[in-house]
Amino acid sequence: MFPYSRTPRLPTPEQALSGRPKPIFTIPGRHTVLGTPLLGPYPEGLEIADFALGCFWGAERTFWQLPGVHTTLVGYQGGYTENPTYEEVCSGLTGHTEAVRVVHDPEKISYERLLQVFWESHDPTQGFRQGNDVGTQYRSAIHTHSPAQATAARASREAYQKVLTYSGHGSITTELLPAEGRQFYPAEGHHQQYLDKNPGGYCGLGGTGVSCPTGIAPTPVARDK
Repeated sequence: MFPYSRTPRLPTPEQALSGRPKPIFTIPGRHTVLGTPLLGPYPEGLEIADFALGCFWGAERTFWQLPGVHTTLVGYQGGYTENPTYEEVCSGLTGHTEAVRVVHDPEKISYERLLQVFWESHDPTQGFRQGNDVGTQYRSAIHTHSPAQATAARASREAYQKVLTYSGHGSITTELLPAEGRQFYPAEGHHQQYLDKNPGGYCGLGGTGVSCPTGIAPTPVARDK
């Protein structure tokens, strides 16, 4: 949490920790479950999707289990501090959220399907928290890598808000921002595939129980002949 405050709040760029030009730890070469390179190079035709939905341990496991996902890795995104550490992010003084990078084959699993899993795997109405995990680093976010991703993410957010409202839930607080200018910093090695290495480890992930509509692309309006 932000120092001296009971309510988590994001730091300004001036308040954020300065960080460092290079990371102070190394990243493992390969995914412990999928066997694929964490940092690439990735095969041609694969796409990158970035999501934040609370503690990244359980979030990463959710995505690596999906058919069509080439690799996953956890990291920090959306803040100001260069090459932060886990402890720095948890201090609330970097502005980052805990994120999962999902490298996927769009021919085998669509971005829309990833969005559906994203929405249904957490409660996107909670602001700076997920369940008992409180802090700006647990906020919900989508960082898009193309105009097509941005369009799909906006459509899915609107569609999910409708069913959430109907079910008695509040407003979605998920950030929807371009990944450009918001670098993804991979987390320390022991956080990568944490729940594979520690099967009984903590997982704070929990959804609303409300299904996200599929087929979220706008439907063309029929024209009179």
